[in-house]
Amino acid sequence: MSNIAPLNKTELKRGLNFQVTVFVIVRLAYNTTYRMIYPFLSYFAKGMGVDLRAMSYAFTSRSLMGLISPFLASVADSRGRKTGMLLGAIIFTGSVSLIVIWPTFTAFFIGLSLSFIGYLIFVPSMQAYLGDRVPYEKRGRVLGITEFSWSLSAIIGVPVVGFIIARKGWLAPFPLLALLGALSFIILAWMLPKDSVPQEGQTGFLKNLRKVFSYPPAIAALVMASLYTAANEVVTLVYGVWVEKAFALSIVSLAATALAIGFSELGGEVLVTMFTDKIGKRRALALGIIGNCIAALALHIFGHWFVGAMLSLFLFYLTYEFTIVSGIPLMTEILPSARATMMAAHMALIALGRSMGDLLAPILYTQTAVPGITANAMAAIGFNLLALFFLTRVKLSQQKGQ
Repeated sequence: MSNIAPLNKTELKRGLNFQVTVFVIVRLAYNTTYRMIYPFLSYFAKGMGVDLRAMSYAFTSRSLMGLISPFLASVADSRGRKTGMLLGAIIFTGSVSLIVIWPTFTAFFIGLSLSFIGYLIFVPSMQAYLGDRVPYEKRGRVLGITEFSWSLSAIIGVPVVGFIIARKGWLAPFPLLALLGALSFIILAWMLPKDSVPQEGQTGFLKNLRKVFSYPPAIAALVMASLYTAANEVVTLVYGVWVEKAFALSIVSLAATALAIGFSELGGEVLVTMFTDKIGKRRALALGIIGNCIAALALHIFGHWFVGAMLSLFLFYLTYEFTIVSGIPLMTEILPSARATMMAAHMALIALGRSMGDLLAPILYTQTAVPGITANAMAAIGFNLLALFFLTRVKLSQQKGQ
């Protein structure tokens, strides 16, 4: 499925623009489901009668589910991009519906993990679909636009969820999200072109997996993504608890904090659409990782007062978003013959990085030797420095668009 020629200029300006807009809207619902747990972590925990450590296990389970995504998302290489996206939408909708039907921590634990599997099938299938149709030299801008859904979920989705939770309780957002998931399936089924009939002898998913995990530049890129994601997650998991405790914030103030972080991420995504294609994906990644180290250090230095903490978090999420979104177009061109499988592996290693951060974050935050967010910030710097090392081992198959 990776041999589809880029569309002509008319299709890029019309049909693809419409599809990208739909992708942003669909992913807005999916990303809101993913992100809403972080700022309202204590409210979900209280509603289900569990503690922070139990919630961290649910996060870890969700992240580890990403490790099987290459096996599932490779369907987009063998059966078509549309098939992959629709499969992801079905799994997402079903898992969120489970929480609505069975509102317990067990269902939350299972539903959180399964919804992430759906997300991890949908996203690489979508990225491979766009990778087939957009030239590499322009791919940073187009894929960057699809990532607006991530920041918009914090700017729009999370505040709406906070309002709903404040009025109706922790379970109230899930019926709406299940409905949006069902609508996304219907829209995607209508919008996307029919997949071509698989040809006999087409590469299977096991061969595609071997391609990815036997190619040193691909392995280096995946490890790099896992490391800079762990750097983000080790702070992200506890930032809501930290600012609530340190500055006595209400749920409305926590929603406002998430909103500010959303704007910082939107800034990072806009910077990608403006500069990543121009300066080169590899250079953009290096600048983003270094900037994230500086922001983590600022959390330690300025985190004792509210304005300093908010500005440091703003920079932390801006630089991380610039880093991870700049990495997406690079990943799409490392192994074009198994593009969807490579992008699924990318999502899987990001999930592994999140699971590492999820396990480490509460341990670092609750230790008493170094109070506050400092230990988590220092761990973020360490992960980022390792990511910089692996970046030096990444190359494209044809060494273009450096």
